[in-house]
Amino acid sequence: MAQFFPKGQVMGFIFSLVLTVVAMLVYFLDMSFGMGMAVLIITAFLQATLQLVVFMHAGESEDKWAIYINVLYGMVIAVMTVFGSLLIFNWDM
Repeated sequence: MAQFFPKGQVMGFIFSLVLTVVAMLVYFLDMSFGMGMAVLIITAFLQATLQLVVFMHAGESEDKWAIYINVLYGMVIAVMTVFGSLLIFNWDM
């Protein structure tokens, strides 16, 4: 019966809950802006990676590197879009 228990998914869920609690502590501990943003960005990327690997089973297919490269490409495009918008709209460059 132990082989049917989804131990990886349960551990991923518990780690996901821990990351959520860490992100909530930013608010409850009244951290400074810089420290709070650093903690939130780190927990957000860890949470996204955890969801992709554990719950969406990205690493279980034969073309897992193609999936990881596509995700990395999407993240690069998203960061370029955000910072490009900030450069244009906020910093008048």
